[in-house]
Amino acid sequence: MSYKAEYQRSMDDPEGFWKEKAEALKWYKFPQKILSQDSDGIYHWFADGEMNTCYMAVDVHVENGRGDQAAIIYDSPVSNTKRTITYKELQQEVAKTAGMLKGLGVEKGDRVILYMPMIPEAVIGMLAVARLGAIHSVVFGGFAPPELAVRIEDSSPKVILTASCGIEVSRVIAYKPLLDKAISLSSHKPNACVVFQRPEATAELKEGYDYDWTTLAAQAQPAECVPVKGTDPLYILYTSGTTGKPKGVVRENGGHAVALNYSMHAIYNVKPGEVFWAASDVGWVVGHSYIVYAPLLRGATTIVFEGKPIMTPDAGTFWRICEEYKVKALFSAPTAFRAIKKEDANGDFLKKYDLSGLTNIFSAGERLDPPTQEWLMEKSGKQVIDHWWQTETGWGITANLQGIEPMPIKLGSSTVPTPGFNVKILDDGGQELPAGEQGFIAIKLPLPPSCLATVWGDVQKFKDSYLSMFPGYYASGDGGYIDQDGYVFVMGRVDDVINVAGHRLSTGEMEEVVGAHPAVAECAVVALDDDLKGQVPIGLVVLKTGVDIDQATLSKELINDIRAQIGAIACYKDTYIVKRLPKTRSGKILRKSMRQMINGQPYAVPSTIDDPGIMPEIEAHLRELGVIK
Repeated sequence: MSYKAEYQRSMDDPEGFWKEKAEALKWYKFPQKILSQDSDGIYHWFADGEMNTCYMAVDVHVENGRGDQAAIIYDSPVSNTKRTITYKELQQEVAKTAGMLKGLGVEKGDRVILYMPMIPEAVIGMLAVARLGAIHSVVFGGFAPPELAVRIEDSSPKVILTASCGIEVSRVIAYKPLLDKAISLSSHKPNACVVFQRPEATAELKEGYDYDWTTLAAQAQPAECVPVKGTDPLYILYTSGTTGKPKGVVRENGGHAVALNYSMHAIYNVKPGEVFWAASDVGWVVGHSYIVYAPLLRGATTIVFEGKPIMTPDAGTFWRICEEYKVKALFSAPTAFRAIKKEDANGDFLKKYDLSGLTNIFSAGERLDPPTQEWLMEKSGKQVIDHWWQTETGWGITANLQGIEPMPIKLGSSTVPTPGFNVKILDDGGQELPAGEQGFIAIKLPLPPSCLATVWGDVQKFKDSYLSMFPGYYASGDGGYIDQDGYVFVMGRVDDVINVAGHRLSTGEMEEVVGAHPAVAECAVVALDDDLKGQVPIGLVVLKTGVDIDQATLSKELINDIRAQIGAIACYKDTYIVKRLPKTRSGKILRKSMRQMINGQPYAVPSTIDDPGIMPEIEAHLRELGVIK
């Protein structure tokens, strides 16, 4: 079927379309109510269906005779560990872990927080919670105690699952002291904590409150899957707001399973038994969707990787894993590919490995800049596909659908709307804009399955945050345009639009030009307040390893490049070389915080920053250069 036919069917008959996709999964009771609205006017999918996500993702494959197939491959260069877990072994371990939680009083609807590193037990724990019909909330391992405390308070978990430590490139981070501090800060106290002890650091356990995971699971009776409704929550995942209380995105069981299973075929073209690798962390939405649930729902093999794209041990790690495990599709954030490009600009490591089994490389998390996309395609010889989605949606809003109809790649575009997503470009007043004009990216309601249906405990906050700006639409918070061929160009957060002498310009567009310079590894263009023009753009750049160019020369060359490609109207003048850029742990560059910093405003450093010391370091450097007065 062509993309146009598939997409149009999802628009003309959404209920018929998604009912058909739901038939690919094994329900206890198939839903009759495909799409419904509640008393708040919020849409829900598969409300009266009965199911269990863990059953669909694990037990079904064992029942279908595929128990000996690899479900999880664990590869940890930081602990020098490799392990393969079959579907049968996964079923046994998940059932025992669910039995352990059941023994601690966890029942359907209860919350369990996981504060875990990238080890198989993180995946096993998530599936075990789902098996009981309970709700998990995964918090990135090593998160600061105040942030963890906010999440404990908001979700009020009955039990917390954790590990004794996480392992970074050159250090071991003990988790238990951080967790203990978070619990002391929270007004809600969990009934128990279960700790998976790792040999790199052993945690001290408080008798009667803390339990040893391995011992407790070994003693537990295996638990069966508990049926839930299609609209019962599977998990809460907190968005990392830079200020105020983070929002707990609620994912419902039915729509989530249907959409993710469909996406493995439609977007990634991955079949049962093939190997899919999302190089992310289970603490992020990519980890939830594409390390854990989607590959397992599909009956594929997923990789749990504990390491970094560089330094574990080198910039060839990704390619080593792709060769070793015959990865068909690789998915990571642009920041990972930029880090590899910075260390291995000539692509020498790529040449060392046999990547013949790798069909596509996918990217999401933030906009994939065309220079990195071009570099990766040239050096790897593979298609490098950008797609755009959010924590709130749980899967791709726009994509290049490899399992439906692969389309030509346009650099800078995440291609076309995925079936189910009615994407529109609106002006400030909510009017639809013509092709080529930049505006707010919004999605016409109802949202397709798997998208959030509320914020945990606060339906009004959900409405205010996402539905009130444009009635009848979900406001994405991103800006961009759709070209005459229907390709969507996401130019960045609406906050990142710069107003130069009354002209609205996209910093993303300028970053494309700056990033294309042969000396530049990565960059951020931010707005500096200007008395005359309102705002002017400045570039902060990190140079490729081994490149020698002075700031004045680079600045002059980039001014010429931007004038040639965007025009003098951009008023781009100054470029500043920095050692690194501040990012979240998931790889998003903190443009808003930097914009506030260079304009002398108070700036918030989000808890998700990968290195808390980097902002003061950049601030001191920019003061020295006279950028910050």
